[in-house]
Order: sequence, then C-alpha cells, then structure tokens
Amino acid sequence: MALLLLGLVLFLGVHSIRIFDNDWRTQQRARLGEMRWKGLYSLLSIAGFVLIVYGFGLARQQPVVLYVPPMGLRHLNALFTLLAFVLVAAAYVPANHLKAKLGHPMLAGVKVWAFGHLLATGMLHDVVLFGAFLLWATVDFVSARRRDRADGVVYPAGTVKGDVIAVTAGAVGWVVFAWWLHAWLIGVNPMG
Repeated sequence: MALLLLGLVLFLGVHSIRIFDNDWRTQQRARLGEMRWKGLYSLLSIAGFVLIVYGFGLARQQPVVLYVPPMGLRHLNALFTLLAFVLVAAAYVPANHLKAKLGHPMLAGVKVWAFGHLLATGMLHDVVLFGAFLLWATVDFVSARRRDRADGVVYPAGTVKGDVIAVTAGAVGWVVFAWWLHAWLIGVNPMG
C-alpha cells in the first residue's frame, strides 16, 4: 500500500500544483523554460504513474475487504465508464457542447470514472485509488472553473458534428477498453 500511496502523492501532487500555487508554477515555467518545465513535469508524472500501477498490483495481492457491492453496481459502473470515456473524448474534440458547457470535460470524466469504480469495488486498495482520484478531480474541476471565470474564459459554442464525433470516439474507446484492454492491462474482465 505504501508504494500506491507514494505514487498517488507524486502523480496527483504534480497535477495539483496549479490548484494550490499557480503563481509558483508560472514562475518555475519562466525560470526553467517551457521545455524543461514540461520535461520535469512529465518525468515526475510518469514516475508517479509507475508507482501507482506497481503499488496497486502489490496491494491487490493482500486484499482488505471494506464492503461488498451488489452485482448491479458493476453494471451501473459500465455506464459510468462509458460516460467517462465520452467526456474525456470531448476534451479533445473541437466545438462540442460538453466542452462548451463544462469547460473541463476530462476532469468531469475522471470524476465519473472514479465514482463508478467506488460503487463497483469494495477493497481498501480500490477505495484508496479511486477515492484519491475522485477527490483530486473534484478539487481540480472547481479550481479550473474558478480560474476560467476570473480570466473571463469563454469556450467555443458546441456543434452537433462535434457532439457526434465526441460521443462516437468515446463509445469506440470504451468498447475497445471494456471488452478487451481492461482484462489484458488490469487483469479484471469488467464484462465477464
């Protein structure tokens, strides 16, 4: 569990700098230069992600049951995850209504993904992982929206074409991940 916690602190900590001290982040980017800042940010993020994956794998070997969710919540989680994939796709597809309305659909997608997984799993390592991501994404979403309002950010209006592309890309990504990649990468078949 210690490696999982360390990975979460490192990964989410790096991704929280803007939440807690945006001025410091701006100063460091200016001091180091854009490429060095991005390189350091990426290196720390990758190290944190590797620790999360490795630590989660170790924690799964000594499971601690906190609660046993009903089977129906696993099916509900599939819908939450589908929505999460659509929201993440919407972050990258130009001119869609989700991005126009939410501003930060990727963070909304992380929240939906984490919440769905908290409903469907009940082990301590699951609660630590998904709870940490849910808390982080919620705080980051609120912070990002507050920055948007302060800076007067207006997102481009959505179009039906943008919506169709975002929903299609998210749904295709979800099908591939849920039916094939999740079992291969995570070792759990969510559809089985």
